[in-house]
Amino acid sequence: MFKNIIVPIDLDKSERGKGILGRAKQLADKDAKVTVVNVVEDVPGLITAELPDGLVEQAARKARSSLVDMAKSAGLEADVEIRSGRPHHALVSLADEIDADLILIGSHDPGLQDYFLGSTASGVVRHAKCSVLVDR
Repeated sequence: MFKNIIVPIDLDKSERGKGILGRAKQLADKDAKVTVVNVVEDVPGLITAELPDGLVEQAARKARSSLVDMAKSAGLEADVEIRSGRPHHALVSLADEIDADLILIGSHDPGLQDYFLGSTASGVVRHAKCSVLVDR
């Protein structure tokens, strides 16, 4: 079993996230640390300049609240992180920072763009120093 698990959640696919959190609970040691994370891709400065003041911060608070609720409903006491940047870079960096021993990430059926650009899951698999479990 695992002692320090990262579970990235795409809030646009919250039902899928609930299932992955259930899997994390199964894989976690009794005193394991679980970190639930949502990565928001950077928004170009030209766009953020046009957004109403506080909109980005409000969205981050809402995302944090959603992640806390999802973890609680899965029966997990989890740390919650909101990160920004390219998702696979942010997840690998977080894993290094907290010395994670597992990243449990969901996958989707790849589209054509994934074959040329690579998906978040494949980027994490290629670059993470810890174990990665891709949940289908």
